Amino acid sequence: MFPLIELSGSAYERGHQHGVAATALVRRSIASYSRLFAYCGISWADAQQMGSAYRELIGDFDPELLREIEGIAHGSDRQINEILALNARTELLPPSYPGEPHPDRSKVLAVNGQENMPDWGECTSLAVKPLQSETGTTLLAQNWDWLGSQRSALVLLRVHREAGASYLTLTEAGMLAKIGLNSHGFGVCLNILRSTDDGAHPGLPVHVLLRKLLECQSVDEAVSLAARQTFGASSSVMCADAAGQTAALEFSPRGLEVMQNAQAVLCHTNHFLAPTASKHQASLAPSLSTVPRLERATVLIDSAQGTFSVAELQRMLRDEADGYLSICRRPDPELDVDARIETVASVIMDLGPRVMHVAPDVPSLVEYQAVGLTPTVQAVPEG
Repeated sequence: MFPLIELSGSAYERGHQHGVAATALVRRSIASYSRLFAYCGISWADAQQMGSAYRELIGDFDPELLREIEGIAHGSDRQINEILALNARTELLPPSYPGEPHPDRSKVLAVNGQENMPDWGECTSLAVKPLQSETGTTLLAQNWDWLGSQRSALVLLRVHREAGASYLTLTEAGMLAKIGLNSHGFGVCLNILRSTDDGAHPGLPVHVLLRKLLECQSVDEAVSLAARQTFGASSSVMCADAAGQTAALEFSPRGLEVMQNAQAVLCHTNHFLAPTASKHQASLAPSLSTVPRLERATVLIDSAQGTFSVAELQRMLRDEADGYLSICRRPDPELDVDARIETVASVIMDLGPRVMHVAPDVPSLVEYQAVGLTPTVQAVPEG
């Protein structure tokens, strides 16, 4: 299982605790992303400079979140611009990734090496309403597809707050949040999207938005929060609440589109579903398999005949019917190592008891383990 880090206190104190506890893993995250940016022709020094542009934007959005980022930097003995670059990595990566490597990749890696930097298509999401779940509670699930090398930098943060929502999130060391649920019974998942408008202007980093959304009580509150923001890159945040509301918040530099489904399951992969936004869809590498994954998920949803258990969702997220392009993704050895996407983790959240079922590897290879928002449920093997 991934390291489970308990955080409490002020925003800065929580960030500092995160940085201290995950110092080695933050270094791992920086190593991975310095190489990934190099694949795109961006040196780590340039990435930090680009990340610094988000400091004021994040501070204006929520000063406490900037203090949390500062705490992570100080606790892990890193420069704040490095932690800003990690938290804005979606916005900094070009829409063309993971296409062909940049022609200057080798030169950029050499520059990174001179600065003592180490060298070392997200995802499929589903939300199930209570009336269609075997548990009678809202279920929210995701396979997180990313670089396999980054798996060793993943952490679970269990955050205890005296004022506001406590939350549990699976994220990358040094980053505020990603997949998670909170004490209100509200949860979020992330699917990266790409539009032709990405990078046109600065906007709120999606991983900062995810952290702020983990303070929401409902889908309606999340929609209201997201609708007030300006974004520099595209993503879809699948969200759900304990009352049974579900929605996919598709956003891009053009604004927000809210996708909802009256049926049992709302499903999303890595392309726009909103008709207006889909007109500005960037070209995606075939290896992301976003369309066949959505089609396969729809087939599996239909075959479940309307009732979904945690075990049924596990079966769907372990599906390998399409080989390297499956919902459950193993790394394709034919691809460049820096474009070799695989399922680094799988998560099923039960928003009733506030429990996260986590598979800490390609889910077809491991068992899921239950981790609760409260310490009474922790790393219990299932199956």
